[in-house]
Amino acid sequence: MTAPHSADGRERLAALDVGSNSIRLLVAEYDPAAGLSVIDEVKDQPRLARGLAATGRLDDAAMERALETLGRMRAVCQRRGVRRVAAVATAAVREAENGPDFVRRVQAELAIPLRIIDAETEASLSWRSVAHHFPLAGERALVADIGGGSLELIGAVDGLVELVLSLPLGAVRLTETHLAGAKDPRRALARLRAYVRRHLKRALDRREWTAATVIGSGGTFTSLARIAAGRRGLPIPQTVHGASVSAAEVEQLVEWLAIRSPHQRREVAGLNPERADIIVAGLAVAAELLDLVESRGLTVSAFGLREGLLLEMAGAEAPSEADPLRRFREFAERCQSDRRHIEQVRHLALALFEQLGPSLGCPPSDRPLLEAAAILHDVGQLVSYRKHHRHSYQLIMHADRLSLSARDRAIVALVSRYHRRKGPSRKHEEFAALGDDDRAAVRRLSALLRVADGLDRGHTAVVERVHAELHDDRVELQVAPRLAESDLSLEIWGAERKAGVLAKELGREVVIAEVSR
Repeated sequence: MTAPHSADGRERLAALDVGSNSIRLLVAEYDPAAGLSVIDEVKDQPRLARGLAATGRLDDAAMERALETLGRMRAVCQRRGVRRVAAVATAAVREAENGPDFVRRVQAELAIPLRIIDAETEASLSWRSVAHHFPLAGERALVADIGGGSLELIGAVDGLVELVLSLPLGAVRLTETHLAGAKDPRRALARLRAYVRRHLKRALDRREWTAATVIGSGGTFTSLARIAAGRRGLPIPQTVHGASVSAAEVEQLVEWLAIRSPHQRREVAGLNPERADIIVAGLAVAAELLDLVESRGLTVSAFGLREGLLLEMAGAEAPSEADPLRRFREFAERCQSDRRHIEQVRHLALALFEQLGPSLGCPPSDRPLLEAAAILHDVGQLVSYRKHHRHSYQLIMHADRLSLSARDRAIVALVSRYHRRKGPSRKHEEFAALGDDDRAAVRRLSALLRVADGLDRGHTAVVERVHAELHDDRVELQVAPRLAESDLSLEIWGAERKAGVLAKELGREVVIAEVSR
């Protein structure tokens, strides 16, 4: 399956993950500077694991469905100009007596080079994807991927993998063996959870992994994040990468979903109807894992084995996290932001934060949010200039690779949204949906970003420094030029126009004046 390179010369790659519940295709291009750029993504759920626990074999109808799905995905690869394909089969095909026969059919009928990978390879690919997206240096982390047939667990300390486990705790398998046809859903769930608990306790040394950072990868966890958002009364996000869900929420959702029929679950906001019958089993595994390691919650990764496979194909190394702002700068670069301007705004915003943050009530955790917003505030200019602040909000909310929690993403997106035009307003649905503390954070951080952006109105970085003096009735901002002959009139005018939010937050008039170098 070969085709020319993409228009800009970069090679197009495709990864196929033939799982126990779903088959997923990811088509992407890889660039060492920008990472993977997704071109297309296709998913279907032929349920290869259906009946496997009872018979030890892949069901004939499931195999036919899988072959049809793979045929459609092969056509997508051809239309998209894919040059190389890597296709792997995991737990269901690995365990089935007739798994090798299925692989031979795929190769003979579709010319797709499908290979069965062992649990260790599956885990290493999932870890490679997670390590590419989350800064885990210095942390003890557990990555969980709940598939249809198995639970894959990868444990790492300071970025080094120390534990790889594959346990028969997949969502389809557990649904068939414990929940299907149960007359008393609560009692069946209790038995299932006891079964999962025994397996986890035997396999995992809880003392080694207590309070570890738990990252969930796969459909169970992305569904969990979307359902949790819906239950909180929030809009269902298009991307849930980096979203956080507390252990308490997981427990509540397990109980809430368990007493509903599969038909009722199909109506649950955020839940894919095709996953309605197996979601309870998947969440029960997540709940038991969090309880065992005494974790307060988990973070969701929207990426998994497929991206790890693509990174392996491209020969990409896991990125260094020496620069924690790298991902933000890469995204701003892809959106064609003015690099000098965003670095100048970042410099000035942080200077204002250090001097005025205490008076605004800024905790230290506000600083990285302001820094991220300063780098990302202009990304919306990729769409249009006139409303670029609104487009910046949308792009930040939907960007996959920013590695922000759901809460931090919303704050950074709104601070960027309010860097120009009108400031924060309860009339705006997205702002009104935040809690009181988060709305306060958006107000104080946007107040600083607005003035910093105004101080580089000409995108010339002519302001060298800003010094704030707080008085009873006013705050004076004294700005010094980078060169003695520089004219700062445009920058002072720009900052004055945007100082209203800061004045309101401080309860003082804001006066801006030039001082000599």
